[in-house]
Amino acid sequence: MKLDEKFKARVLRRQGKSINEVKNILNVSKASVSLWVRDIVLTTKQKKLLSKNGRSVESIEKRRLSRISNTQSKTNIAIEIAKKEITNISKNDLKIIGISLYLGEGGKTKRGIARLTNSDPAIIKIIMRFFREICRVEESKFRGHIHTFSKNNKKESEKYWSKISGIPISQFYKTYIKQSIASKNKRNTLQYGTFDVSVNDTQLFLKILGWMNKLKELII
Repeated sequence: MKLDEKFKARVLRRQGKSINEVKNILNVSKASVSLWVRDIVLTTKQKKLLSKNGRSVESIEKRRLSRISNTQSKTNIAIEIAKKEITNISKNDLKIIGISLYLGEGGKTKRGIARLTNSDPAIIKIIMRFFREICRVEESKFRGHIHTFSKNNKKESEKYWSKISGIPISQFYKTYIKQSIASKNKRNTLQYGTFDVSVNDTQLFLKILGWMNKLKELII
């Protein structure tokens, strides 16, 4: 797994291995290793040991960091140019976005319950705008449900998702806490777990199904 490879790469780099050595040991790309260990500073002794053919490690490191910086700059420029192509979001745009998001991520099996689960706060904010502004859901009908791990702070997770969704903690179901031995030594990528927002409303559920079906018909 990538996380394991990254961890091993950082250990090897701290031991004084060169980027190429780490790449060959782990059988991964040089670009990946370079990104994973970019913040690790070698000792003077390690740099001297890695010096080869008159080329100082300092100069090699400078070129490597410069390449990373240039790549990042090009990426940022491309993103900024793309962002300028969208100037505003109309109410109809929000409706289509919400339907599309629900089509990909929303619950479709529990008839009578409109729901969506995700760990990305931006996704939760978008679907909440869809429910509130397009579906006109009453605030009292919203329910939240957090799925998290035992190593995470339950109260922090509840405060976090309540702030993101705008749903009071009093309208949350009991937080589901999963015991995970496998995740003990891994980087915590889900600090606040995942959040499930649901609305128990059969008519809303059927309306969203109808919107999704029509959208599929128009596109396909």
